[in-house]
Amino acid sequence: MNDFDDLLDANRTFADDFHLSGFDGIAKAGVAMVTCMDSRIDPLKMIGLQAGDAKILRNPGGRVTDQVLVAVVLGATLLQVKRVMVVEHTRCAMASQSEDQLHERIAEHTGSDSTWMTLGAISDQEKTIRADVHRITSHPLIADSISVGGFLYDVDTGLLQPVV
Repeated sequence: MNDFDDLLDANRTFADDFHLSGFDGIAKAGVAMVTCMDSRIDPLKMIGLQAGDAKILRNPGGRVTDQVLVAVVLGATLLQVKRVMVVEHTRCAMASQSEDQLHERIAEHTGSDSTWMTLGAISDQEKTIRADVHRITSHPLIADSISVGGFLYDVDTGLLQPVV
């Protein structure tokens, strides 16, 4: 048995009813979401969308990194993105520990020093959301006509709270 056999079996079942063949990859609902990689977040369902409707950009903490900015520029200029949501969430590991604490935990698990990496710990989620929204709205390649909002998702209630 391969470590991925269960996932490949599930993929074959998925492919049996696959309906996105030939889709051009645009964001049909004109939405892009930047959010955390946390498995408690179901980005499309939480805003009433489905596959093909939105561009979903995920990373630890849901941060607007340089690579996320590249994706937003491409989405807004080539893939019909008109609205961008920046979504962090409650009880996020990136917001509940300092950079040093995260490095210590990694060292405990790996036995190796990770301080050469910037992990992106978040000390104030609302402040970070505002700053990340500003990174998008102030980018010279993102038109003023693109709506950008910042939100905090509550993993215990499923509700989005607007921040900006």
